[in-house]
Amino acid sequence: MSRPRAIDVCRVSDGSEFHLADHPADWSGSDLLPSGLELRTKKQAVAELEVNRARLVAAQEKLWANDTYGMLVVFQAMDAAGKDGTIKHVLSGMNPQGVVVSSFKVPSVEELDHNYLWRYARRLPERGQVGIFNRSYYEEVLVARVHPEVIANQRLPARARGPHLWQHRYEDMVAFERHLVRNGIVVVKFFLHLSREEQRLRFLDRIDTPEKNWKFSAGDVRERAYWDDYQVAFEEAIRATATEDAPWYVIPADRKWRMRTLVSDVLVDVIDSLPISTPTISDEQRAALAVERERLVAEGG
Repeated sequence: MSRPRAIDVCRVSDGSEFHLADHPADWSGSDLLPSGLELRTKKQAVAELEVNRARLVAAQEKLWANDTYGMLVVFQAMDAAGKDGTIKHVLSGMNPQGVVVSSFKVPSVEELDHNYLWRYARRLPERGQVGIFNRSYYEEVLVARVHPEVIANQRLPARARGPHLWQHRYEDMVAFERHLVRNGIVVVKFFLHLSREEQRLRFLDRIDTPEKNWKFSAGDVRERAYWDDYQVAFEEAIRATATEDAPWYVIPADRKWRMRTLVSDVLVDVIDSLPISTPTISDEQRAALAVERERLVAEGG
């Protein structure tokens, strides 16, 4: 019997029995992990991240050259979980022409005049691209659920604001992702699972370290008052939208080095599973190349 893989422990493809409490924010010393799972040391994880970055660069070249599949990578997390740093450290070696990072702030007047998925659909990756959503349409069942004024600002008809609002949105998202996958856009969703205590320590570090002061926002601290509400919202969203087509990966985020390596493990695994390879050329094209080569060599005298 093969040993369990770390990424399989993180993967949630059937949310019917998902409970956030079963996924610790720090794997060190946890008794919730399956027996036989070998945890990497920090040194091992950092070394593996370097290997994975090189593999991602090679995989991106194949993705770009084939121009058949695209990849949408969704990051969701509580504040200070490390979304920005993970994107920077894991994807830093990729060709920026083939990677598009989108962050979504408070919606504009124009965006509010469309359905809630419109602004996200506009930023989907093209074939051959990797699109990163630093927060995503899942904010529409997270922040919008914790703060009812968000829904009020969307000026929805009375029928859409009924008791089935959240269930309808979950269904919309599952259908949206199924549509993307059927059309060649692979969807990979990460929830970077940070503990409340680790968030407190990171906020204090931002205050106490002058070079990090710019990262601190008093609003982020005020959001801690809604911590339990957010945990319920995350749990229910993952439970309702984890599918084989678009699974969630619940990544322990209390140790950044482990989190980043696990994210890279998942991305390498997903891209390697795609039926793509370096494009080949026909005999006719190869003969044409030989003619052009001779012409270039002749120019050199």
